[in-house]
Amino acid sequence: MEKQSLLLEHNYKASEKTSGKLPAIIMLHGFGSDENDLFSFATELPAGYHIISLKAPIPMQPYGNAWYNIYFDNTNGKFSDTEQAINSRDLIANCIDEIVAKYNVDENNITLLGFSQGTILSFAVALSYPEKVKNIIGLSGYINEDLLKEGYEKNNFNHLNIYSSHGSVDQVIPVDWARRTKPFLQNLKIDCSYSEFPVGHGVAPQNFYEFKEWLLQHS
Repeated sequence: MEKQSLLLEHNYKASEKTSGKLPAIIMLHGFGSDENDLFSFATELPAGYHIISLKAPIPMQPYGNAWYNIYFDNTNGKFSDTEQAINSRDLIANCIDEIVAKYNVDENNITLLGFSQGTILSFAVALSYPEKVKNIIGLSGYINEDLLKEGYEKNNFNHLNIYSSHGSVDQVIPVDWARRTKPFLQNLKIDCSYSEFPVGHGVAPQNFYEFKEWLLQHS
């Protein structure tokens, strides 16, 4: 299948299967990166998936993109633009609908794979619009409750599976923030696997192999 036009620029790798509606992995990169970053995993992921790596909408200088701006302030320290983040959450949700329609994707078998800011938004989409996704692979991120739709806790999460991992010496997003993910999700009765690896703000090789195996078990 040829690459389609979507709300967001993207990279695309077709499933090796060609008949029927097929599962998809949708990738959301981190702050200051682009659609090429996580797409480097594409050839190593299960061949039966369409893989779509989205490019965040806010250009940065001198290069890279963001889903929302992060500001640095002498008084308040580092803080995020919540309005931009919520807009990106909804943009991603709408883009999922486009992907389902244009790439003949199985709407009941969509995996979001995020890193850092992309993970924060993957969690926000999953908890706000759980009907749009089946699996979340959240690398080096956390749940930002400010980005969840009002009344999200009343949603049906029965089908949702989440894998979360973090570097134990991450200097960008504190590991303590990530450690809250599993208990938060368990309180919503959502299945969650959580792992830590002895790295900073990145993905260790053993981390990749573990989430790949997790995905195979939840395909």
